[in-house]
Amino acid sequence: MERVNSYLGKHLWAQIVLSLLVASAVSMLLFPGRSFGTVLVRTAVIAAGGMAIMMAMRRKEERAAGGSADRLVTLERKLRKGDVPVDPRERRAMRDLVERRLHRTRHRVAAQVFLVVLFCAVVMATAATSGPRQTIGLAVFSGAFLSWLIHYGNRQHRRLRTMRDALASETPETSETSDAFDRSR
Repeated sequence: MERVNSYLGKHLWAQIVLSLLVASAVSMLLFPGRSFGTVLVRTAVIAAGGMAIMMAMRRKEERAAGGSADRLVTLERKLRKGDVPVDPRERRAMRDLVERRLHRTRHRVAAQVFLVVLFCAVVMATAATSGPRQTIGLAVFSGAFLSWLIHYGNRQHRRLRTMRDALASETPETSETSDAFDRSR
């Protein structure tokens, strides 16, 4: 899994292609009767704005991490594993990355509540205008997606807070830091 994460971290185009394919497949399952090519093109056009935003955010994170995708992937791996960098430049880059992500996610609870309300409204609108197949499919997809989003969002936020606290300490690497990361997983 680590190799997949590293590959997807280095190659943003692979993330985009996989996202388009998954979104098109879900769209085909929920609304059958259309050709896959038509759905793929429609999904790509609709997602173009999101992709532009994702690429701009990625460039900013690469600058915060030191300027390269490889460096960002290395820092993300250390963040996932809970390894506090020892090198002062790497610590500074990790601190900048962590602070940037914590700042960006400061309204995450409000965003999660908004997404739950939005997905419930979409499921209810689908129930009012479509058949039971689409309603049940969208309800299951919404429940699974929101559960995944909230669980992993909270997990990542705990990791970021723990890394921020570890970087604030004077000693680069202590056993308490690794214990705190083990508890946050």
